[in-house]
Amino acid sequence: MNISLENPDQPDVIALIGELDDYLYSLYPADSVYALDISSLARPEVLFAVARDADGAAIGCCAMLVTPEYGEVKRMYVRPAGRGKGVAHKLLDLLEAEAGTRGCARFMLETGPSNPEALGLYKRRGYTERGPYGDYPDDPYSVFMEKAA
Repeated sequence: MNISLENPDQPDVIALIGELDDYLYSLYPADSVYALDISSLARPEVLFAVARDADGAAIGCCAMLVTPEYGEVKRMYVRPAGRGKGVAHKLLDLLEAEAGTRGCARFMLETGPSNPEALGLYKRRGYTERGPYGDYPDDPYSVFMEKAA
């Protein structure tokens, strides 16, 4: 498996994000999905990591929006065939380390209560629940989490 920072505007990565969107919209109302689109993911303040299998196929992705106050985890997804192999941990390892070199001392995220796998992953990574941050509303379909770098 290879994990590296890449441009999100690639056909196989766009397909991966499409799968993530389908999954999110199956769980939550559209106005409760706070996702960045491809053009937003390509902005300079966004780190975008892709996990590829031995054949070079994209099997997972995750982004980190780096702000002066914190790094925000966005767009975490691993295809079902890639789950249980540490892909999500390796994606977060890369992004948290890179954001740390850019001065991030705190990481934040928003996920949903209907996604126990994500909640479990983030808790195992040391994230704890908190209230809304930034421009997020207090949404019953949101769970907000943070951890120190």
